[in-house]
Amino acid sequence: MAAVLACGPRAVLSHESAAALWGIRNAERTEIEISLPAQSGLRRQGVEIHRRLQLQPDDLATRHNIPVTKPVRTLIDLAPRLMEEQLEAAINEAAKHDYVDPDSLHAALEDHRAEPGVGILRGLLDRRTVTLTDSELERRFLRLVARAGLPSPLTQPHVNGFRVDFFWPELGLVVETDGLRYHRTPAQQARDRVRDQAHTAAGLTPLRFTHAQVRYEPGHVEGVLRTTYRRVRRPSAS
Repeated sequence: MAAVLACGPRAVLSHESAAALWGIRNAERTEIEISLPAQSGLRRQGVEIHRRLQLQPDDLATRHNIPVTKPVRTLIDLAPRLMEEQLEAAINEAAKHDYVDPDSLHAALEDHRAEPGVGILRGLLDRRTVTLTDSELERRFLRLVARAGLPSPLTQPHVNGFRVDFFWPELGLVVETDGLRYHRTPAQQARDRVRDQAHTAAGLTPLRFTHAQVRYEPGHVEGVLRTTYRRVRRPSAS
């Protein structure tokens, strides 16, 4: 509050300082970050001032009586400076506090198309919420299976009372693939654990990949499949 007051009536807390105020991310900079209109020539010791043209009334809010950029605006500002996993953690924290959800965040980005952080955020959201069609997922995944050296699996069989995505009976290997990572509810996650536990209790090896991993991280999926195959392969499967 002192930094905002020292910078005048049009000053707002922004960037990492705003993220810290919202509880989205702990600030790593010692200087307080403040945004001011571009024409301002103000300087203050201990304050990093961002002079900007693009702030609109819809970008602004108050929290604990402190003028601050809203969570969406704050995430856009943070996106160019954070590593992907840091940005994803900030999005998850914002969602946890009910400030945004992936759908509303994606929609809000349409109003900020020309700004640097928007493309980064949109790309991350698209990768993390991608859902492939059944046929596209199967085609992509089976190519990874072949490259990893595994035999072809059964697709969509029933195993231990559950319909699974891919199953190798001769290997005792079950693979499930999940879409919409951000939208996995606690109830869905609990059901997934029950399924995996049932397979493990039956002596099978369950693996779970996201659609985004199959689409954007094929090398990781292929490597896990190859390593697992070496471990579970039996003489009869050779």
